[in-house]
Amino acid sequence: MQKLQESMYQLIVETSTNLPNDVRRAIVKAKQQENAGTRAALSLSTITENIEMADDKISPICQDTGMPTFKIKTPIGVNQLEVKRAIHAAMEQATADGKLRPNSVDSLTGKNSGNNLGEGTPVIYFEQWEKDYIDARLILKGGGCENKNIQYSLPAELEGLGRAGRDLDGIRKCIMHSVYQAQGQGCSAGFIGVGIGGDRTSSYSLAKEQLFRTVDDVNPNEDLRKLEDYVMEHANELGIGTMGFGGEATLLGCKIGAMNRLPASFFVSVAYNCWAYRRLGIVIDQETGGIKEWLYKDGETVDLNAASKEVAVAAEEKSEVREVVLEAPITEEKIRELKVGDVVIINGMIHTGRDAIHHHLIDHDAPIDLDGQIIYHCGPVMLKDDKGEWHVKAAGPTTSIREEPYQGDIMKKFGIRAVIGKGGMGPKTLKALEEHGGVYLNAIGGAAQYYADCIKKVHGVDLMEFGIPEAMWHLEVEGFAAIVTMDSHGNSLHADVAKTSLEKLEQFKEPVFK
Repeated sequence: MQKLQESMYQLIVETSTNLPNDVRRAIVKAKQQENAGTRAALSLSTITENIEMADDKISPICQDTGMPTFKIKTPIGVNQLEVKRAIHAAMEQATADGKLRPNSVDSLTGKNSGNNLGEGTPVIYFEQWEKDYIDARLILKGGGCENKNIQYSLPAELEGLGRAGRDLDGIRKCIMHSVYQAQGQGCSAGFIGVGIGGDRTSSYSLAKEQLFRTVDDVNPNEDLRKLEDYVMEHANELGIGTMGFGGEATLLGCKIGAMNRLPASFFVSVAYNCWAYRRLGIVIDQETGGIKEWLYKDGETVDLNAASKEVAVAAEEKSEVREVVLEAPITEEKIRELKVGDVVIINGMIHTGRDAIHHHLIDHDAPIDLDGQIIYHCGPVMLKDDKGEWHVKAAGPTTSIREEPYQGDIMKKFGIRAVIGKGGMGPKTLKALEEHGGVYLNAIGGAAQYYADCIKKVHGVDLMEFGIPEAMWHLEVEGFAAIVTMDSHGNSLHADVAKTSLEKLEQFKEPVFK
């Protein structure tokens, strides 16, 4: 039992901190696709730097370590209850060691369990087989990309594509639409798993199961292989790009599976995964519980900087990009000077605030004076040392659109001048930025080690009753870089990319598969 727990612990830590080689190769390919000097190319450079930092520190690649989903195959006679207990103990240990963020929240009370255990957490699927070893696989899929999952019930009318019927061409339209609707909110460039058929639940399960396939495998079904190839060729023509900044690389992988369905139902489900595609597996000796072999590790050393020469050129070509240093408290006059495309370097204090904080601030006073301050949409991984001092282990941005109902009102109420997040926000926030004199700054999603390195001191925390990810952390930063993507003059890069990508989506209306 102890050896099995150790094996599961190693699987969790490696999955959280070390991207598999097939994913690394896909990211290098994306870097080589991008045009030098663009926001997308520079973002991919930050992403690869973050991957290397996570390797060196053995720390989470992304602060949102997601919903752990285990897929376990056991020989006849293996006690699955023991395997489950080993996984639970390993989860608790990995959380205490800062390899996972405490992510299990009671849906009725909002209370965080603090150890990643709770009803339905983690997700564990067992399957019995006749082989003499245990096959254990794990995927850590963050909430930002999980929220961009989508399910279609055919026939359907799709924005930009018209009618999607119950045939291969209708499925094609659904998949293309799923990439369009994700925009940059799921931390593109991303990967998708597609499930065709089944019922509503089994269709989604089939879609997520496709994410356990390797990026470079070949679908044995000829029709599905052709569809995968079509999507990979044409989804990148939408121009959404890394983080939704526009660019050449929007989708890095597409895997499709199909199952039988009821005559009355035809579901197409898409599981969207961010670039931080954390998926590994191990072969376990059923007698000893020890690891016999790692899965998804091929021994190759992938050079993440294979496209570094282009990025170096990009740095020279970006001379027209304005770089502005901000330090709170910030005046309205300073904010009004900023425009979409400006690079902002933040020094001084920022304050985290996610879903629970925004909901709380609507009806309550803030624990500190937020006038002229900067709010960071972030749920960090934090550890307390023996002296009782907090340290940041991972601290990338979370998806901002969830705060759309609150953000504009809270900025006006408390005088907040800048918001940092990822994926952009909607028309209500854009209007408030214009009226109040505020700005939205897009950080690079998933770059949790890159941004943690910019945090020099934790000055304190408030509202810890909401749990570590949802509390308000007061952080001193230095050299924290982000891009202005929504300004106080009514301009939004996100709205512009959404509009142009919809126009490009419309070219895929006509039938392709007969």
